Amino acid sequence: MKLNKELQVKLGIFQKDKRAYFSFLVLAFLFIATLPAELICNVRPIMIIVEGKPFFPILINYNEKDFGGSLPSEPDYKSARFLRLLKGLPEPSSTVSLVDDKNSFGLQLDDFEDEDEEPGFSIELGDFENSPIVPPAETTSVKPLAPRDAWVLWPPIRYDYKYIPTESNTGNVVLAAPYRTLAPNGKDFIDSSWKDGHYLGTDDRGRDVLARLIYGFRISLIFGASLAITGTLIGCLIGGAQGFFGGWVDLAGQRLTEIWGSIPRLYILIILSSFLVPSVLILFLILNLTAWMGIAAYIRAEFLKIRNFEFIKAAKGLGVSNFTIMRRHILPNALTPVVTFFPFEVTAGIFALVSLDFLNLGVPSPAPSIGELLAQGKNILQALWILLPTFAALTLMITLLTFVGEGIRNAFDPRKTL
Repeated sequence: MKLNKELQVKLGIFQKDKRAYFSFLVLAFLFIATLPAELICNVRPIMIIVEGKPFFPILINYNEKDFGGSLPSEPDYKSARFLRLLKGLPEPSSTVSLVDDKNSFGLQLDDFEDEDEEPGFSIELGDFENSPIVPPAETTSVKPLAPRDAWVLWPPIRYDYKYIPTESNTGNVVLAAPYRTLAPNGKDFIDSSWKDGHYLGTDDRGRDVLARLIYGFRISLIFGASLAITGTLIGCLIGGAQGFFGGWVDLAGQRLTEIWGSIPRLYILIILSSFLVPSVLILFLILNLTAWMGIAAYIRAEFLKIRNFEFIKAAKGLGVSNFTIMRRHILPNALTPVVTFFPFEVTAGIFALVSLDFLNLGVPSPAPSIGELLAQGKNILQALWILLPTFAALTLMITLLTFVGEGIRNAFDPRKTL
């Protein structure tokens, strides 16, 4: 596809702005690098080969039986139990005892009935000295597998955004040691836990900070760009209709926009979130209620100006439909504010999502969020490995978008030439 001469000139001006062009390349690289976040940060292996048979846990949900185990549930791929299962190593012996609950410890409920005492009963240790213990009614043991060859391909970071580390204790998964410890001053702080592959430590629940940062970076960029696109489309429709038709359409649209714009966005979010379960989609729809108003004003002004040009009057005289005139003749000449403000609209969308998550009005846990990480860093100032990388990532993202926006604005400035 060959670009027209005017667009080539604007693209050349943008490329000559080294700061803007370099910022665009860095931002594009970071966005492309975080898109396959599941291949970078994941608690599931990318591939497992057992005796020549391939498995792809990152794409397909397997249960333990698929690997020769006994449980019908999904295995914990990082547990020592699963690693022993892959290698065919023997499991530590474990038994399950089934005891008759009606005759536990050889006691009957009638043994505690005494008409001479008040209602209730008490038990002393001496009561059990001569009580026969009922032997286990059923015992099951885990049979060892035959040794076998296994090969596992892991992502660079073996944690996803919601994984809480566990440790294996005789084949049973138990919660790891608490990540919160007590400082000498009596205040809580989080263990950095840089070992075990946590390159930026862990948060207040033991989740990997780097994994949550990568996922949160991707979600923030996609959310901001999607909000800017939909807000721009809605703004073009509303602003274009107001500017082209004028009259009562323009007057009614302006009054409704003024009334709707006078309501603070935060109040709308608080009211709607009180009876709606917060999610990325719900926040996206709520923010779209007001995201269109800024660009609609610029599109309205452009349509008001262009509709009086001679080529528009000629098109009307030839019987061209209003929709065709708006789409093919006016809109292409009114896109300068759209292109110019688009990066700043993306920035506004990112700030909106981060702010809501920071105030605990956004997406609930365990969804990855830069705002939620910032809130953790604010609440626990000792955890600098949470606050500093998160703040640096947000600052870098906003700075790059600002430089790109300034470069596009300069490129579309009519006073600028190559």
